[in-house]
Amino acid sequence: MSNSSVTRSLRQCSHWGGSIGFRVLHFSAEPQPWQQSALWRFPHYCGPVPPELGNCKNMRSVDFSFNNLSGSIPSEIWALPNLSDLVMWANNLSGEIPEGICVNGGNLQTLILNNNFITGTIPISLSKCTYLIWVSLSSNCLTGQIPAGIGNLQNLAILQLGNNSLSGEVPAELGKCKSLIWLDLNSNNLSGRLPSELADQAGNVIPGLVSGKQFAFVRNEGGTACRGAGGLFEFEGIRTERLAGFPMIHSCPTTRIYTGLTVYTFSKDGSLIYLDLSYNSLSGSIPDSFGSMHYLQVLNLGHNMLTGIIPDSLGGLKEVAVLDLSHNYLQGFIPGSLGTLSFISDLDVSNNNLSGPIPSTGQLTTFPASRYENNSGLCGLPLSPCGSGTGDHQMNLNPPRKKQSMASGVVIGIAISLFCILGLTLALIRIKSYQRKEDQGETYIESLPTSGSSSWKLSGIPEPLSINVATFEKPLRKLTFAHLLEATNGFSADSLIGSGGFGDVYKARLKDGSVVAIKKLIHVTGQGDREFTAEMETIGKIKHRNLVPLLGYCKIGEERLLVYEYMRWGSLEMVLHDRAKAGGSNLDWAARKKIAIGSARGLAFLHHSCIPHIIHRDMKCSNVLLDENLEARVSDFGMARLMNALDTHLSVSTLAGTPGYVPPEYYQSFRCTTKGDVYSYGVILLELLSGKRPIDPLEFGDDNNLVGWAKQLQKEKRANEILDPELVVQKSCEAELFQYLKIAFDCLDDRPFRRPTMIQVMAMFKELQIDSESDILDSFSSLQDTVIDESREKEP
Repeated sequence: MSNSSVTRSLRQCSHWGGSIGFRVLHFSAEPQPWQQSALWRFPHYCGPVPPELGNCKNMRSVDFSFNNLSGSIPSEIWALPNLSDLVMWANNLSGEIPEGICVNGGNLQTLILNNNFITGTIPISLSKCTYLIWVSLSSNCLTGQIPAGIGNLQNLAILQLGNNSLSGEVPAELGKCKSLIWLDLNSNNLSGRLPSELADQAGNVIPGLVSGKQFAFVRNEGGTACRGAGGLFEFEGIRTERLAGFPMIHSCPTTRIYTGLTVYTFSKDGSLIYLDLSYNSLSGSIPDSFGSMHYLQVLNLGHNMLTGIIPDSLGGLKEVAVLDLSHNYLQGFIPGSLGTLSFISDLDVSNNNLSGPIPSTGQLTTFPASRYENNSGLCGLPLSPCGSGTGDHQMNLNPPRKKQSMASGVVIGIAISLFCILGLTLALIRIKSYQRKEDQGETYIESLPTSGSSSWKLSGIPEPLSINVATFEKPLRKLTFAHLLEATNGFSADSLIGSGGFGDVYKARLKDGSVVAIKKLIHVTGQGDREFTAEMETIGKIKHRNLVPLLGYCKIGEERLLVYEYMRWGSLEMVLHDRAKAGGSNLDWAARKKIAIGSARGLAFLHHSCIPHIIHRDMKCSNVLLDENLEARVSDFGMARLMNALDTHLSVSTLAGTPGYVPPEYYQSFRCTTKGDVYSYGVILLELLSGKRPIDPLEFGDDNNLVGWAKQLQKEKRANEILDPELVVQKSCEAELFQYLKIAFDCLDDRPFRRPTMIQVMAMFKELQIDSESDILDSFSSLQDTVIDESREKEP
């Protein structure tokens, strides 16, 4: 449709209410006068914004985002008396936001004009828009100061002013915004102190104002190559592929897009969840009060001029996932309290003046060395060991003796000569031996069959066959890469027993007759040697009767191999849903109950007793393996975290879980939680009770799944139809089946805070076994302070 025809239509809209949006490629019919809400849809619109929109006196919402609009926003639009939403982000708009908006009140709630070329200052009269909830003016050409009066906007929940040329101080008055959860002022010219008053609203924020709004969060994962932690976008009606092509998305080497509906992570007494003040000129110390923002998930203060120490109080940020204090002038030690941050996935304190050992508690030693670099006094994993003298600052304080006996000099000289001759001889012998082995090794590698397009000719790497496998079990101490090649027949298709989002799995029989499983990880984009080793050393130390133990690992070239204990019966998915492959086995209720309790016990250990605490992120039937005694073993724990550390370009769906197991809030937040794992476990328990797959179009249709189907039957009081007919034949078990079904529905509650923890799930199972002679739960100790007694968790 041409601009002129649009204008002709707009001249007739003076009595219409509703909204106008220029977004998609279809044109809808002219709305009828009695309609209270109308949406006009046009092709991508270019040129100036039509001033004729001012004729639509009852218009409440104008949304022209993702078009090619140019020029300034007409004064007629700013003057619309009932306008509540003005959304025009991602255009080529210029001009200024006029002073005088909302001086007579006004109904403006949403002002989203980011990613344009708007100039001038932020009008002081903006503080008169008392209904404002979401203000986004990021990525424009704004100058001047941030009006302190914005602190009077009690409904303001999201304020985004990043990537402009704003100057002056961060207004302390923003701490008076009782609804503020998102504050992004990155990449400006702000100076002065970091106001401690920003934390004044902590504990007073009440959820609700932006609940249910459609959004997209673009998370920057490229470290110091990116400015800011990411960006939040209003996202109603925009297809994900259009956002993926937006130039801003490609300003960072690695980004991840999350979309969904906004959901608060707290039910009361909340705080900011996002605070980004990076890339400014802020000075002074980090206020102790920042540690009181208990629901903060992102704190980015990098690239400023902050001084002083890192406050110990930051250990109170129990929900924080991203903490960036890099490129400042901070001094002193890294506080040990940061080791208690269980959910932290990205920490950066590089380029400061920090000193002392890196605390070995929690997850601090698992981050790459780049996150600690350029702090001349720091030591300990992942940097050089403390006291190693790598800085060459250690001096010999004992002066050499002035007199040396001639006899001792002669003896030393002879000894050195003999050692040199012996060393040269051994070196020549070793070189000859290496050359023979390398020739044999490359011939051997070339002769082995390979699966797919894999190539195992690694001639650029010295002695590929003799590379040792780092192991955690004594019987495997001498295992080499050559042994793995031989045991899998060159990782041939015949040895392949499974494939998943993180790589292929091969069965390998070693020379001593033992059988192991080898996971060949997908190729990663970066080297990540230190990150890989740190993660493997962490995962390898985690031992539990209901976890698949990591026996060893090996890196050769770009290949990374993990060696696991082999599980005879394979995955629960195969045994439960593909009985032909599982040898026709049939799981009765006793076996299924044992599997349900075992997998819950393993997950509870990861969440509550393991140090560092681990969120699985991809709990599903195929990640529950069964040993020769049908004991459940949770596998792939730590894999999502490992892949994130290696900086891959995996799709969101791989890291975010598997369809059918993903909790409803998962894509509404950019971080995973233990309650997300609980939901996924609830799906597994429902599978065990129903015998059905989580997604089956023939069973549930294209628009439904196992969870939705089961909840509907429960709502209609037909819960008995959920249960697998093979289970209900045992009438003595019927009551117990319904009790386990209730636990499954508790885990599947749409509200994360209403779901039990895995410790509480185990307590429910324990309670059901009080009058039973079953010993399935004998190893589960009494609960004290929600901590599992690990001494009772070990195998007898």
